[in-house]
Amino acid sequence: MDGDFEEAKRALLKALAKKYIWWEPPDAAAQNERRVVAQIMNIGDFDDVRRALTAFGVKPFEDALTHADPGWFSAKSWAYWHYRCRIVPFEKDPPALPTRKIHR
Repeated sequence: MDGDFEEAKRALLKALAKKYIWWEPPDAAAQNERRVVAQIMNIGDFDDVRRALTAFGVKPFEDALTHADPGWFSAKSWAYWHYRCRIVPFEKDPPALPTRKIHR
């Protein structure tokens, strides 16, 4: 039974990867759950966000925020998800978006 649940989660991740990481083959994109979840958080529609939260739980969403690469989130999504996941209390500002560093 537990294997069926895990297989359903993998199938959903692959389907969402196909939709939200369109520039990569779905099997390859689904290997990076953090990136798929971040993309859903940033541009996902309500139904896909709800499906992902129900299937995966909030931990992968928190993980995507705490390990985000530069460019994964818009400022609006970044702030929303920090509050939604309760990483930042409502009376505080979210942390700055990740930025690229150029070493010279």
